[in-house]
Amino acid sequence: MDVYKYFLEIVKFTLAGIGTIYVAFYLIKPYLDKAEKIQLVELKKSITNQTLPLRFQAYERLILFIERINPANMMLRLHGTSYSAHDLHSLVVTEIREEFQHNVTQQLYVSERSWNVVKRVKDDTMSVVMNAVKSLPENASGLDLSKTVLAHLAKLQDNPYDIATQMLRSDLEELF
Repeated sequence: MDVYKYFLEIVKFTLAGIGTIYVAFYLIKPYLDKAEKIQLVELKKSITNQTLPLRFQAYERLILFIERINPANMMLRLHGTSYSAHDLHSLVVTEIREEFQHNVTQQLYVSERSWNVVKRVKDDTMSVVMNAVKSLPENASGLDLSKTVLAHLAKLQDNPYDIATQMLRSDLEELF
């Protein structure tokens, strides 16, 4: 019988201890949750302070990318008059791909919408140049290709490069 009493005493003390721990935990839990939330806010603030300059730089680089692949700027930079249309086309496509690959990691720091705008501008630019070279005769010069591409862009009601840049700027403004 002593063993039974002894066992009953152990169970009583164990249940009392568990009950005390349970009550203490639920009394302390709100303070622990509050401390955790404060640490999370501080961590987010710290991360924001570190990533904000990177996000600015990413938008800056993507706007520069858009300006660099704008045919009006690219044809001047590449001196297209000294090439055949096909050579200039190859050079333009290579230039666009290299510029894009150079900036591909910037998608980590910009919104999905901004990145989609950049990809769309790149794809549309390559398409315009491809269609222009296809429409020219085999012996056309780089100057002919430049004129055809620029004539196509002049027919557009709105400049797609200005629109893309404005969209990136508006996304950047949403950061604030």
